[in-house]
Amino acid sequence: MTDKPQRACPPLNFIPQRFNPLVLDLTARSLPILLRFRLRRWLPVGIARIETENVEGLVELYRQFQAGKIRFAIAFRHSEVDDPLCMCHLLSRAVPKVARQKGVDLKSPIHSHFIYERGMLLWAGNWLGWYFSRLGGTPIHRGKKLDWLGVRAARDVFANGQLPLAVAPEGATNGHSEIVSPLEPGVAQLGFWCVEDLEKRDRAEEVYIVPIGIRYRYVNPPWKKLDKLFSQLEADCGLPVQRLEKGESSDYAKALYPRLLRLGEHLLSQMEQFYTRVYHISFSTVDSADPNKAIIQRLQTLLDVALSVAERYFNIKGKGSAIDRARRLEEASWHRIYREDIPDLNALSPLERGLADWEAEEADLRMRHMRLAESFVAVTERYVLEKPTAERFAETALILFDFVSRIKGQKPPRRPRLGWRWAQMTVGEPISVRDRAPTYQTSRRQARQAVTDLTQDLQVALEELIN
Repeated sequence: MTDKPQRACPPLNFIPQRFNPLVLDLTARSLPILLRFRLRRWLPVGIARIETENVEGLVELYRQFQAGKIRFAIAFRHSEVDDPLCMCHLLSRAVPKVARQKGVDLKSPIHSHFIYERGMLLWAGNWLGWYFSRLGGTPIHRGKKLDWLGVRAARDVFANGQLPLAVAPEGATNGHSEIVSPLEPGVAQLGFWCVEDLEKRDRAEEVYIVPIGIRYRYVNPPWKKLDKLFSQLEADCGLPVQRLEKGESSDYAKALYPRLLRLGEHLLSQMEQFYTRVYHISFSTVDSADPNKAIIQRLQTLLDVALSVAERYFNIKGKGSAIDRARRLEEASWHRIYREDIPDLNALSPLERGLADWEAEEADLRMRHMRLAESFVAVTERYVLEKPTAERFAETALILFDFVSRIKGQKPPRRPRLGWRWAQMTVGEPISVRDRAPTYQTSRRQARQAVTDLTQDLQVALEELIN
């Protein structure tokens, strides 16, 4: 699949959640197939088994929730697009199983409402909106400005929904099973709003946020398939193709690491030349004896340049972290593609429609610079070096594969299957929000600090669960 020229489109409508137990039941019954086989090009799957820990804590939370004693949100790790399927397994299979073992009578369905990014439908297909709606999902449009319609829907579900709420506080996948990206404050803010909404109605339920770690490993380390993937990347980049020799099989990591460094250095050089040639940007020489540190320094400069190129086009100031900047750029692009300022695109003259399409295509093109930065935002110099496992090699190689595929014009990339994986899910200790509410309610400054503190505590909890 290759990119088609982007055309101007009507605004993205809000999709209200319409939970349908029959859709959930069909999904739960289909889960063994959904976990094992790729039904969509953007879904890697291939998960052979899922192991769960501390599910008893989640059973107790559901018992109290169904008794009307608590409200809670599940904050789960989100490194891969497979994570929601693992969450479905946890709630539809692991929790009922442990509940039966403990003699706890839980009412069906054992499920959760959830928040999803509205932009997913742009690359996954509009059918997903219908499906997520019936599964109890509510969309949020991330960006500089709050999507108040989506926020109000999520806030109402947290306080009044028939099910708990599940949220991925990282906001997007980072492709790293053992690195938690900086959390967005939305989950913590929803927690405090939930307390406020309950108090307005003289409801005394406790409010909790429950961290859940998800980590993936390969059943058998896929070194030979990684060798093949590296060879494919080398060919795509115009580098001499290398293959592991038989004598190198005793230490795959030692043999593959120089190839990873060479690929990284080559891609950086190509992109630096591209931005110099096309945008007349000069890159300074990095003086470092450590090739890993030099590559990361060059990468950070490249990501800043990529974001700056897009920001100049949209006339946006480059403030905040790379993730903050990427969100602002995404929002600016959407405004030029999904035209809220044009009541009826079909009423435009052919010339006006052509200009609107041209503007949309230009905006979509600038988004590629943002996607470059977004893809590599979690890459660090020590991730593979400090623990050269097959998993870390695979995660890094797949990020490179995604990038090269996008440059080649494939959207979304069809990731190669490197082998069967198993997922480890760990339920963390619930974090009380109501206990922090008095501080939150003191002043605006204290409210901001309370949200920051809760977000940081959740960050630490998720990092502990995966490490």
